[in-house]
Amino acid sequence: MEEILIGTVKGPGENPHEFTFITTDNAQSRVGEFVYYSASDGEHEFKIVGTIAERRLVRNLPDSFLSDPNTPPSLVASLIGLEADSAEIYEIMVETIGYFHEVIGDFINPRIPPTPGQQVFLASNEMLAKMLSPKQKGEPGGAHIGWLLTRKKDDVPVVLSVKDVVSTHLAVLASTGSGKSYLAGVLIEELMRPHNRAAVLVVDPHGEYHTMQGMHSLPGFSEGAYTPEARVFTPNKIKVRLSSLTEADLVYLLPEMTEKMKSILTPAYRAVINRHGERGTWGFRDLLDEVLQQRYEDEKGKGGGNSSTIDALEWRLRRRFEQSSVFSDHEHISLQDLFKPGQCTVLQLSEIDEHEQQVIVGTLLRRTNKARMATVRGNAGSGDESLPYPVFVLLEESHRYAPAGQQVVSTNILKTILAEGRKFGVGIGLITQRPGKLDQDVLSQCMTQFIMRIVNPIDQQTIASSVEGAGRRLLDELPALTKGQVIVSGVGINTPVLCAVRERTTKHGGETIDAPSEWQKYFSETRKAQRERAEAPMIKPQPKGQQVDGWDV
Repeated sequence: MEEILIGTVKGPGENPHEFTFITTDNAQSRVGEFVYYSASDGEHEFKIVGTIAERRLVRNLPDSFLSDPNTPPSLVASLIGLEADSAEIYEIMVETIGYFHEVIGDFINPRIPPTPGQQVFLASNEMLAKMLSPKQKGEPGGAHIGWLLTRKKDDVPVVLSVKDVVSTHLAVLASTGSGKSYLAGVLIEELMRPHNRAAVLVVDPHGEYHTMQGMHSLPGFSEGAYTPEARVFTPNKIKVRLSSLTEADLVYLLPEMTEKMKSILTPAYRAVINRHGERGTWGFRDLLDEVLQQRYEDEKGKGGGNSSTIDALEWRLRRRFEQSSVFSDHEHISLQDLFKPGQCTVLQLSEIDEHEQQVIVGTLLRRTNKARMATVRGNAGSGDESLPYPVFVLLEESHRYAPAGQQVVSTNILKTILAEGRKFGVGIGLITQRPGKLDQDVLSQCMTQFIMRIVNPIDQQTIASSVEGAGRRLLDELPALTKGQVIVSGVGINTPVLCAVRERTTKHGGETIDAPSEWQKYFSETRKAQRERAEAPMIKPQPKGQQVDGWDV
C-alpha cells in the first residue's frame, strides 16, 4: 500500500509527547487512527508513529451556506469558486508512540519531535498489522480477538500475546449489554485452538458458557489428534470437601457468629487438624464432636456453663453442613478434572448461595495455587494436588469474589495469585460490569485490560485511576463505544487500540431475553390451547345397558 499523505505538522502540543497537524481529510483523521512522520538521528531514518487523540474544526463553511437544508453547501461553495472538500480545515492532536523496533518487538520513543511544515502520513494496513500486535493471526501463542476499529474488517487483525495475557492477568470491564461475555467467549475460543491448547476454568454464575461444549465439532478447533474438550459442572455436581476449608471459611459460612462461638470453634478446628494432619480428610461429625467435647457445666453441676453457646454453634454447623448439597465429608472435584491442557471447564454456580460461591471460588483458587507452587518448587507428588502445567481461571461477575469495601474469603487468595501467580503459572481473568464495586488492589494487578462501553461516571473514574496502560484520551471514547467495540491496552498488546470484536465461532449463551416475543408466544399458545379445547367433540354419556364400541356400559 502506497503512502497516503494526510496533513502537515503545525507544531508541538501541550505535552512533550504530543504534536498537532492540519488536514482537510475528515474521513481518515478519526480519533484512534494511526499516523506517522519521518525523523532521523543522523544515522537512521525512523517512522515515528502516533495515534490521533483529539480533533478540532478550525475553519468551516459560513453559516449562510448551511442555512437552507434544501440546497447542498457544496453547490453554494462551487458557485463562488470554492472547493467544498477543502473548505473545512481540522487541527488534529496526536500522541506520539514511537518507532517500532523489530528486534525488541516494541515501540521506542526517540524523542525527536516533528518540525512545523513536515508531512504526516496515514499508517498503512501492512505497517499496523506488523507493529500493533505482538503475534500474528494463527501464530502459536496468539489470540485473534478482532480487527482495528478505524479500518475495514480484517484489514488490521488485533492479536494478543497469550503468554503475557495469562501470566500477568486480564480484566474485562463493561456495562451490561456491551458484549463482555461475548468477548470472553472469543478469548476462550482462541485459548482452545490447536496453536494454544490451554487449560481453562470458567466460573459461571449465570449459566452462559455451556455453549462452549459445541466447539469440538466446529472447523478450526481440531488438528491431528487434538480435539478440544469442554466440561460443564452443574450445581448438583459441584462438591467441596469439608477438610479443604480453612477456619476463616467456616466462620464466614456460619451466620452471626459471636466471639464466644469463635472461641469454641477455633480449638475444635485445630484439634481436628492436629489429629488428621494438614492434608488429611475429615468430616462434619469430626468437627462437631470436637465442639461438643468442650461443653462443661457450672460449679453447681448444672448445665449453665457454656451449654447455650455450644448449642447455638451446633445449630449453625448442622444447618450449614449436615444436609449440604455442596460441602461433603469425602467428595470434591479433583484438580485433574478441573484443569487439563485442551480442556475448558465451566463451573455453573447459578443455583448456589453467594456466600457458598465465594467459599467455593476461594477454596479452588487456594488448592490450585498450592498445587502450582508445589509443582514449580519440585515438591508435588503424583496425587490429586499436582498440576504439572500452567492454568487460567476466568471469573464472571468478579466483584462478587473481591468486592470493594468488604472482606470476603475469596479476596485474599485472589490478591495473592494476582501478585505472585506469574511465578507459578496461575493466570486470572476478571469480568465485571461494575468496576467501581471491584476491589481496587485486585483490579490494578490486571496488566491487560479490555474496556467496553461504560457510562457510569464512578466506573469511568475507577478505570482511569486504577488501570494502567490505557491512554487517557482513549478512555474519553467509553460512552461512544457500541456493542462489540473495545479498548484493548496493557502488556498483551504493543499499544492501546480501538478494536472491533470478531464474530464467535461457538454459539453465544448470554443472549438477552426478548420479553415481548415471549409474551406474545405465551398468549398465542394459550389461545390455541383454549380453541382446541372448545372445538373438541363432546362425548355424551351413554345410558346403562347399552354397548359402546362393543363394550357393555
